[in-house]
Amino acid sequence: MAREAPAPIQARRENYVAKLASFFAAATPVRIPVRLTRLGTGDVFSESTVIEFATPREVLFACAAPLEFADRIHLKNSDGSLDVEATVVAVQYHEEKTAVAARFTRDVANWIVKP
Repeated sequence: MAREAPAPIQARRENYVAKLASFFAAATPVRIPVRLTRLGTGDVFSESTVIEFATPREVLFACAAPLEFADRIHLKNSDGSLDVEATVVAVQYHEEKTAVAARFTRDVANWIVKP
């Protein structure tokens, strides 16, 4: 009897972020590495992650820290072309990671996903 090998960690992560993305009709797959920082709390954290889906106003990604609805975050890519604040609008907890959707707090002029 053949057995399937476990899915790679990356594929599993994308799977649960994809499930959250299914609630956003305009979500498009992207791969944008960013530095994520939570703002405005005494419990400051920062980590590297990858934006896996995006809409003209939202980004979806996985992170290790448990973000919550309405948390404010800062996202910045390595070349600084994306340097923006966003507010968490949806979360789904999955084992040790959290799938997060965050909405930009302002228009992002050079954003790659256009309406």
